[in-house]
Amino acid sequence: MRIISGKLKGKTIDYLKNLTTRPLKNAVRENIFNILNHSNLININLNNSNILDLYSGIGSFGLECISRGATKVTFVEQNQEAAYILKKNINNLSISNQTNIINDKIENFLQSTCDENFNIFFLDPPFIDKNFIQNLFLIKRKKFFRKKHIIIIHREKNTEDDLKKTIDIILIKQYGRSKIIFGVFN
Repeated sequence: MRIISGKLKGKTIDYLKNLTTRPLKNAVRENIFNILNHSNLININLNNSNILDLYSGIGSFGLECISRGATKVTFVEQNQEAAYILKKNINNLSISNQTNIINDKIENFLQSTCDENFNIFFLDPPFIDKNFIQNLFLIKRKKFFRKKHIIIIHREKNTEDDLKKTIDIILIKQYGRSKIIFGVFN
């Protein structure tokens, strides 16, 4: 895997080679950034953004954000092996001053440690996980979001999630098995 664009373009990203994690494919990542940069439906500037990358795995989304001008990314990943690879990627890219890695359950981070406001939220939960909706409720209730914000959720194309009580969906795109949902807190 590689960084697609920006100041780190072409740099390699290490990833886990197991069945429990699935890195965000380069083509899907590129399409997400094309939508962020060019869609009339989304009014977010990636430059100087503060990003919360939940279920971050090896961090391909957040690392790409930093390469493209984001100020800071907070990565939250429960899996110790994935968090180790993420830290290794951050060190190899020399961007540790722009990142924060939380190796814990997302619920623990949101309930006790989080004291920032973010304008881009990226959630890439395991496809069978439905708890991510509760995490969205928690973010919304605690108002961890800026007035101008976007939520991006990566799901399997056949998953049915009841998101209407939490977010207003702006756009849904499908790329192979992946479904990308763009929304804002309602």
